[in-house]
Amino acid sequence: MGKLALAAKVTHVPSMYLSELPGKHHGCREAAIEGHRIIGQRCRDLEVDTIVVLDVHWLVNGGYHVNANGRFKGRYTSNELPHFIKDMDYAYRGNSELGRRIAESANAAGVGTRSHEIDSLELEYGTLVPMRYMNGDGRFSVVSVAAWCAWHALDDSRRFGAALRQAIEASDSRVAVLASGSLSHRFNDNGSPEAAMHQISREFYRQVDLRVVELWRQGDWKTFCAMLPEYAERCVGEGGMHDTAMLLGLLGWEGYDKPVEVVTDYFTSSGTGQINAIFPVPD
Repeated sequence: MGKLALAAKVTHVPSMYLSELPGKHHGCREAAIEGHRIIGQRCRDLEVDTIVVLDVHWLVNGGYHVNANGRFKGRYTSNELPHFIKDMDYAYRGNSELGRRIAESANAAGVGTRSHEIDSLELEYGTLVPMRYMNGDGRFSVVSVAAWCAWHALDDSRRFGAALRQAIEASDSRVAVLASGSLSHRFNDNGSPEAAMHQISREFYRQVDLRVVELWRQGDWKTFCAMLPEYAERCVGEGGMHDTAMLLGLLGWEGYDKPVEVVTDYFTSSGTGQINAIFPVPD
C-alpha cells in the first residue's frame, strides 16, 4: 500500500543556481536553497522513495501529461534565462510504474491524461532546480507532471490532484508531492535595473501574496480555494497556479484544514513572490 508522506509548495527560481556561482550574486538565494535541503531531509526522515513534481515550467496545451521515464540524464540550459542556468548536469532515476498509475487513475476519474516514457522528453527547470538541492545524491526517484496548463480549468486540476492521491495510495511507493511554482508571477519589465532581481514588480502583488501566506498559516483553505481563480488571474499566477490546484486537490481542497509550515519565508525574486512551505498531510 502506497503512502503520501509529504506535500509542499516550493520555489524554483533560477537565481538559486546563480547563487551557487562565484560573483556578485553568490549566496543571494541561500535561504531558498536551505529550505530545499530541509524538505529533502524531511523526505529522508519519512522514508520517501519517489518525488512527484508538479512543474509549472512544463507547458501543455491539451490534456494532462506525466513524464514517467525510467531514467533522466542530461545537461540543461534554460532557454528562458540562459544567463541564469546553463550547463547544469543532472541524473535521476524515474518511477515508470507510478507514472503510469497516475495516468490510469486520472483517466478513470474522467481527467484525460497521458503517461510518457520518451528519452527525448526532457525535464524542465521547475523539476530540476528543486531536485538539485533535495535530491543531489539521487536517492529519490522522480516523476514530473506538467502543471503549466494553458487552456485548462483549475477545477480539472483539482480533480487531477485527487486522482493523484488515489494513484499514490494504490501504489507501492512512499511519495512526496511538490507543487513547484511561485505565488504572484508578474516579472519585472524588460530593462529594469539589475537590483530589481530582488524586488517585487508591483506592491499590489506583494500585499496579496502576504495575505495568502497568512491564510495558509491559519489553515483557512475554504477562503483560499474560493479566491484561487481570481488570485491566479489578477496576480499572474505562474502557470495559472495549476500546481497549487493539483496540490490542494491532493489534500482535500476546501476541506483541508492544516496550517502550513513555512520553511523559507516569503521573498521576492525578479518581480515575483516566492515561498517554500510544507503542507501537513492529513491522516
